[in-house]
Amino acid sequence: MKQVSTTLAIGVLALFLSSQALASDAGHTSEAMEHAGQALAHGEDGHAEVLVKHAEKALHHAQAAEKAHAEAHEHMSEAIKHMEESIKHGKMGHAEEGAKHMQEAIKHMRHSGH
Repeated sequence: MKQVSTTLAIGVLALFLSSQALASDAGHTSEAMEHAGQALAHGEDGHAEVLVKHAEKALHHAQAAEKAHAEAHEHMSEAIKHMEESIKHGKMGHAEEGAKHMQEAIKHMRHSGH
């Protein structure tokens, strides 16, 4: 029974973290797309100064989205390493050490959602 509730809790946590990561990336991506579209329109109209203004804003938001994704990826990579260690120690019968690695994996997964 404890295993079922733990599995359910991890599933809910994974769903929450993935939606948070997507929401933060989506905000910057959306802003980047909006400013890129405006830069394109002004460029086609021959307004170089306004094109630059919107292009710089688009670049800023695109870089923020890229950074958010990279940080999330880095934390998830660390989480995977700790999960693999947890499995390895569990197979050796070292439940306590396996639990410590799983605790670290959960910490990294939480950080990946920011």
